[in-house]
Formats: sequence, structure tokens, C-alpha cells
Amino acid sequence: MWAVASVSILAVIAISFDGWRPMGICRQNFCRSLWAVAVAAALSFGAVVMAERLHTLHLPNSPFVFIRHYGSYAIWAGIQQLMLQCFFLSRALRLIPNATAAAGLSACLFAIAHLPNPVLTVITLVFGLAACLIFLHYRNLWPLAMAHAILGIAIAVTIPVDLDHNMRVGISYLTYVNRTVLSDAVAPAKPAARWPLPTGQ
Repeated sequence: MWAVASVSILAVIAISFDGWRPMGICRQNFCRSLWAVAVAAALSFGAVVMAERLHTLHLPNSPFVFIRHYGSYAIWAGIQQLMLQCFFLSRALRLIPNATAAAGLSACLFAIAHLPNPVLTVITLVFGLAACLIFLHYRNLWPLAMAHAILGIAIAVTIPVDLDHNMRVGISYLTYVNRTVLSDAVAPAKPAARWPLPTGQ
């Protein structure tokens, strides 16, 4: 259903196409708004350091696995920003003359889309509002897409899966089962070794 919803929203954006620059897909103010990427990177680095100390950091086993897992998410992060700014915010601005109020409404709708996941709902409300306000000031989508990808990946590798259910939303959040824990619980116990194992094993 998320794919149907995403394609539908993107179709509406395409039908009501106002130009690349109003959508923020341009070079204008790109360098001036890169500070948002730096802030996202700094916050993510702090989250990784904290997760390492709390033993909740779960990184993929290799760079290849990392790219395979999160490369597509980076693209999805850009699509989410496109929907937030060019669908929710652009229409909220037509309904509400106050830009800050329109940004708040858009952030609320963005957060509602992440229910019932409590972690993502709170995070998307806060950072969704910040993203809308930054977009209103700079009108460039690229840094927001990069910042979204960085923060999203940081959430994925630092927050325990039992808490955010592997970043799922909707019905899949409620039906999520940690298959790693389940497989460990049902797997037969390994017999005790009858000879000393080599060093390092």
C-alpha cells in the first residue's frame, strides 16, 4: 500500500507541475543550505557514539551489505522529502496564509503517516517541521534529501529493533516479529564441545 500511496502522490505532483525551481530541484541556494547536511551528520555521529557506549549499535557486517541495505533507503529519503515539500507543504501554503503554520501542519501530517511507530512519529514531527522551515527559506530540496538519508540511516543502526520494529509503520509495526530473536529461541541447543576449540573461535 505504501507503494500505491507513493506513486499516487508523485502522480499528483507531476500533474500539478509548477517547475523544477519551485520544487527545489535546482542549484539555487544549494551551497548556502548545506549546513543542514552538516548538522544531520553531526547529530548522527553523536547518536552512533552514544549507541556504541550503550551497546545498541548494530552495523552491517561489511560496506557492501551497508550499501545494499541503505542505498535504496537514501533514494526513498529523497522521495519522502519530495512528497513532504512538494505535496503537503505546497498545498498547506495554499490553505494557510501563515508559512510557519503551514509548515507545522505539513509536519503533523508527515508524522501521522509514521503512526503507530512512537519513535518515528516523534522524530518526523520535529525534523519534518525543521525541514519545512529550511525549505521555505532556501527552496532547495537536495540538502534536505541528504540530511534525511543520513538521519534515517543513523536511526536504523542506533535504535534497537525491538523499540522501533526495524523502522516499520502502519500495520507492519504492529505485526513485526524479531526473527533473529525468534530463530535463537527455537533453534536446538548446540552440543557442548568435547575438545578444546582453537584460539580465537
